[in-house]
Amino acid sequence: MKKSKFSEEQVVRILQEAASGKPVREVCTAHGVSEATFYVWRRKYGGMETQDVKRLRDLEAENAALKRIVADQALVIDATGKLLRKNGVALPTAARERGY
Repeated sequence: MKKSKFSEEQVVRILQEAASGKPVREVCTAHGVSEATFYVWRRKYGGMETQDVKRLRDLEAENAALKRIVADQALVIDATGKLLRKNGVALPTAARERGY
């Protein structure tokens, strides 16, 4: 995905400028943004303040890290189950029900 030339904080400021009463077309022309991009931004960042955007970015980074941890744990659990089956060890009933 292409990286925007505007930071999230800049996007929020542009949206606030339009919300203050300036026509959308003028705001878009002044900042070199298409109206379609403006409306995509408004759908994503509408009603947010700069601090909200920073918090959103932090939460998205934390969520990505947690997803990686869960994926790693799932791989470990799967590999452990395969190793135990290969060595002829019976899995606990809860693990068998989940398919490990």
